[in-house]
Amino acid sequence: MRKDILTNKMYPKREMVRIVKDKEGNISIDPTGKKPGRGAYVGLDPEAVKTAKSKKSLEKVFSHAVPENFYDELFEFVDHQKARMDLFGDLGKKH
Repeated sequence: MRKDILTNKMYPKREMVRIVKDKEGNISIDPTGKKPGRGAYVGLDPEAVKTAKSKKSLEKVFSHAVPENFYDELFEFVDHQKARMDLFGDLGKKH
């Protein structure tokens, strides 16, 4: 179980997306869950990502500026993963 940094709810790790900030300060989506750096988890809730964009939630979590287009990339990724989960359940996600 991991805590969603946007909603503060607990979810199984497989139902979440890891975001990581590396040593250089780059923030990226970590679909494998193995990239080095400080990680945080986001649930498969596209609306929570939209809200996070307006509140700049990731900036607060990582204490670092997050480009606007990263939120769009995260929204698309979360929306896609949610659709896969809805269609295939746990079998659709490889971890």
